[in-house]
Amino acid sequence: MLVLITYDVNVTTASGRRRLRQIAKTCLDYGLRVQNSVFECEVYPDQFTVLQNELLSIYDPEMDSLRFYFLGKNGRQKLLHYGTKSVVDPLKDPLIL
Repeated sequence: MLVLITYDVNVTTASGRRRLRQIAKTCLDYGLRVQNSVFECEVYPDQFTVLQNELLSIYDPEMDSLRFYFLGKNGRQKLLHYGTKSVVDPLKDPLIL
């Protein structure tokens, strides 16, 4: 299933900047960055549970926010992209030319 993950981390403190890096690194382990704080993750339901638990263990609920949008297994077919920064889809696009 395709899950869109967005986050907003308070970076006014050193611990906030550390959380921001940890959240981004965790999301990169499961998906592709499409904007600064937005990731597209193609995961199985059990992988999503692990990812969600990892992110919830990192963020500070008093300072940060996490959002998960479930786009389903056909989510990429519903996606329109305009402008710069197009993302390679490793499931469809050849990685080696």
